[in-house]
Amino acid sequence: MNKSKSIINWALVGAGGISNKFLEGLRAADGNPVAIVSRSLERAKEFASKNNIEKYFDNYDQMLEDPSIDVVYIGTPHPTHKDLTIRALNAKKAVLCEKPSAINAAELKEMVKAARENNCFFMEAMWTRFLPPLLAVRNWLSQGCIGDVKTVHANFGYNTPYVPESRIFDPYQGGGALLDAGIYPLSLISMVFGGKKPVDIKSQLFLGESGTDEEAAVILSYGGHRIAFAAAANRTELTNDAWIFGTKGKILVPKFIWGRAATLILDGKEDEHFNGEIISNGFNYEAIEVMNCIKEGKIESSVMTWDESIVLMEIMDTIRAQWNFRYPSEM
Repeated sequence: MNKSKSIINWALVGAGGISNKFLEGLRAADGNPVAIVSRSLERAKEFASKNNIEKYFDNYDQMLEDPSIDVVYIGTPHPTHKDLTIRALNAKKAVLCEKPSAINAAELKEMVKAARENNCFFMEAMWTRFLPPLLAVRNWLSQGCIGDVKTVHANFGYNTPYVPESRIFDPYQGGGALLDAGIYPLSLISMVFGGKKPVDIKSQLFLGESGTDEEAAVILSYGGHRIAFAAAANRTELTNDAWIFGTKGKILVPKFIWGRAATLILDGKEDEHFNGEIISNGFNYEAIEVMNCIKEGKIESSVMTWDESIVLMEIMDTIRAQWNFRYPSEM
């Protein structure tokens, strides 16, 4: 695409709830959604009409042939991500792919290879990474405000009624708590420890009646007496907070996935609160990152790098391997 363009045109793939959320953020970021793709032409047309989008398709390749489209946002179930991403990259379209960006690290490495070979932007849509309170946290950490980080605790769990056909419980759609919810605390922990791979991982998974994991608990060792604890669930409401503990103080990010606030707590000092204004629903910040990278001629974000996305997938691969849990697409 012409990197000097002031307006970047997007196509959304998938007409589900996550695409609706992303669309709200995209418009707040002054992105220009021009197309929607769904397996059902009727559903695509309905989504386009409801959201004032010009073009709608039920044929993915037909959309990729449209020269007006610069970026493809992929909001479909996890097992579809690799194929859709690689096809878009081969068509020279930039890609923002919903987290987790793949089912496993091997798939993600293929996607990154396609991005590199096509010299085309690709990023995992870890939207929480770009929220202002998380930026404040990174600044506090880079300034050494809490000294040497020793321990991180992060949880994300929600209580969803059991519906066997739901994507959340369907192994054929990559269901389960680890990939859907666990990636959030694991990503925060990774951010704190600089995207490094843990030196040791201990875990526990509890499989539900659908055959997917409904709860996951993980202990990660990063060496040098640095340790992290993460928990995820899709049928249990957890605290959903994140704590970062250092030698000089600690940081609290309450309800961290929604990223509305953060507090720096230092020994003997008054607490410092970040309560900055959050524009729109928060998905706008990752859209801004994508468009800024494209305008600057970058094919990779420095905030959510390819290597870190691969490390996160490798962590989840290790956890699932410890419990011999594989998805049908991996059989």
